[in-house]
Formats: sequence, structure tokens, C-alpha cells
Amino acid sequence: MGAKIVVRTAYTESYQSVKELGVEHSCLDSVYESSRNLSSLAVNLAKAVEACGENAVYLVDGAASEDASVKALYRRARGKIEIVDGVSKVTSIARAAAFKNCSYAAVSAYELHEKARSGSLGLPLIVYDLDDRDVAGEIKLLLGDLYGEETTVQYVRGGKAEKIKLYELDRKKEYDYTSAVAIEEQELLKKTRFGLEDLKEIIVRLRDPKDGCPWDRVQTNESIKMSAVEEAYELVDAIDCDNDEKILEETGDVMLQAVFHAVLKEQTGSFNLTDALSGICQKLISRHTHVFGQDKAKDAGGALSVWEKNKMTEKHQTTFADSVNDVPNCFPAAMRAQKIGKRAAKAGLDFADVAEAVGQLQKELDEFLLAYRNGGKEETEKELGDVLFAAVSVGRKAGCDCEKALKESAQRFAKRFTLAEQKALAEGKTVTELSAEEWDSYYRAAKAELLSGK
Repeated sequence: MGAKIVVRTAYTESYQSVKELGVEHSCLDSVYESSRNLSSLAVNLAKAVEACGENAVYLVDGAASEDASVKALYRRARGKIEIVDGVSKVTSIARAAAFKNCSYAAVSAYELHEKARSGSLGLPLIVYDLDDRDVAGEIKLLLGDLYGEETTVQYVRGGKAEKIKLYELDRKKEYDYTSAVAIEEQELLKKTRFGLEDLKEIIVRLRDPKDGCPWDRVQTNESIKMSAVEEAYELVDAIDCDNDEKILEETGDVMLQAVFHAVLKEQTGSFNLTDALSGICQKLISRHTHVFGQDKAKDAGGALSVWEKNKMTEKHQTTFADSVNDVPNCFPAAMRAQKIGKRAAKAGLDFADVAEAVGQLQKELDEFLLAYRNGGKEETEKELGDVLFAAVSVGRKAGCDCEKALKESAQRFAKRFTLAEQKALAEGKTVTELSAEEWDSYYRAAKAELLSGK
């Protein structure tokens, strides 16, 4: 008939039937050797078939619709190919695995990374096309990260299943086109690796009216709202300490708070966890139009401008005042002041430079001193607020993070004070009896010592 016959690999039992036909054909085993990874292999096989012409016949073992390279070829040809399925090898694997339930997911090893990235993997799971030890090694690492390397799985080959630990997947003596790994659904309390849905399930279980936790089941969004703030600060503290172990722990604690709030709202019928995840994903896409749309951003500043523009559109903010008033009241004062000043600056209300901002700070200091001398507490406090806001404006114009700067300044003072007191006590002094000059001397000595790193 003049059409080229191409066989995916000669290393299958079904290839013998091709040889027995005695027809001219070629095998694509060289493509396996030249492909860098599993993801590129399917595409490279499809390209090789495509290069053989429109009428080429591509032979694979099992059901063609289960083959990753056939799927890649289907996409490249935009569906203009005819697929004739053989006997499904997944069916025989599932039969050997003898899952407790009828439903299961089946994924080719060549597509597993893509499926894992999309978060669409679930148990029970069959991963087929474990053609050789290298493929099995890659799959072992990926599944180990998802489910734990100590998980008991079934290695299936030639229709027979053997229970092994997942870390043993690339230690078998033989691999071929029938090789696969099957993982049964795991009980919650036997898991060593968990996902977002597991966290939700645990919280729901803790809030069970009959046999849940007495504390968890009486909580409301209002009662636990400050826990979210506390956990966020503990995460920031862990980051400041540059301690990966603490960052790992505190990141989990922050996630717990978010999922807990979502579960509480789901139980009142307001929204659920999927709604919350959908919202943030939609927000990330719609505000990054320089990545997912037509906008352009050459640098971080440009990207931030696109984000702010899209944010105002989404929130139906028609004026800059809408944006200014949208800054949460619960923010720490310095952080809120800086954000308000930044948003007002976008409308054009800003200082020309740092020097002008410093000049305004001096004016506010003069007004504060005048109010203080006049003895009016309410007016003094008002002017103090203006001084602090002006100081934040100086920091903002200088490109500083004022909340961070104030926090670190307080930390430096605490360290210097601690060392200064230690120096005074070491000399037998009672610190409450020190003169201002003595305190200043100890403080300056402590500061110098800390700066020198001694």
C-alpha cells in the first residue's frame, strides 16, 4: 500500500507478530536513547512518526489511546489521525492489582509529571509504561514525594503483582512494556505524606459534633481570627531567623489557619475551600496580565504598576481615594501609613524627593514641641501622629520598608540595652541609680561592641 510502517519499540511481546507478517518496517528505539526525559520522549516519538509522512502506520502495544506518544501525535496532527485500539494493558494491570474499589486513575509514566503538576492525581492509581529501570527511578522519586517512599505498592509485570515498598521500585531485576506500579487508596491515619484535601478532612473530623475535639468544634471565624495574625508573625520571625526548619513549620501553621477559616465558612454555607482556591488563582491570572495577557512589564516596578491597575479595576475602585481607604485598618501602624502614602502618591500627592520629606518632618516636629509646651495632651498626641506619619514618608521616599526598619531598630535597642545593663551589673552598679551620663556611657560602649562584632 506504500505507507511506511513504524513500530514504537521492538522490546515488546507484540512486536513478534509484526516480524511474523514479514512487512517492511522501522522501530523507534533510537528515539528512546536520544530523549532527555520522559516528558520529551512522547513528543519526540510523535515527531518521528510525523516525519514518515501522512499515510504512515504507527504501531504500539496495548490500546493506542492509552499511549502517550499517540496522544502527542493526535495533538500535533490536530486530530487528523485514525486510532485503532488494541487490547488495553491497563485492564490487565488493574486485574492483577485487585483494587478494593472499581474506580482508579491510570496514567502513563510519560505523562505522570504533567498530571502531578496539575494536581489531578488521585488514589487508587496505576502508572504504566515502566519500560526500564531509569523510568522506574524517576517515577519512584515523584510518587515518593506525593505519598511517601515507605508506602506499600504493587509492582506488576506480566500480569502478576508483587507487594513492595515504593523505594524499591527501581530495584527489580526485570522491566518491560508490561511493567507498572499500582497504589491502593490510603487510610488517613496510615499516611506519611498529606495534601490540602487531607488537611481539610482532618479539620472537618476535629469539628465533628459527636466525637470531634471539644475545642475545635466550638470555634468561629471571629474566635480564631487573631491566630491568623499570630501565625503570620511567627512565619516572619522564622524567615528573619533564616531557619528553614522553623519556616517549614510556620508555613504549615499559616496554611492551617486559612483552611480552618474556609471549613468554617463551608459549614455555614457561605463558601468552600475550592471557592477560596479558585478565587486566588483567578486573581493571580487576572492581575498578571503582563504574563497571561497583553500588558508589558520590563521590570519589577512595571509589573507592580500592572498589578495595581488591574486590582483597582477588579475592586471597582474608580478613584484613588477608594484605593487609599481600602488599606486594612488592622495593619500595623507603620505598615498602614506607608501603604496609604504610597497609594496617595500614585495620584500625584507626594514629596518631590527625600529632602522635601525631611523638611516636612522637621515642621511636624516643631508643631509637636509647640503642642507639648502648651500642655494639651490630646493635641500633643495628634501632632505626634503627624510626626510619625511624616517619618514614614521619609522612609518611603528613600525606598525603605518602614515596618521592617522600626522592628529592626527596636531589636537593636533591646540588644544594646541588654549588654549595657550587663556591663553596669558587672561593675557592681545598681542600674536604677545610674545617672544619665553613666547610662549613656554604658549604652555607647555596648553599641560599639555590638557593631564591632566582638
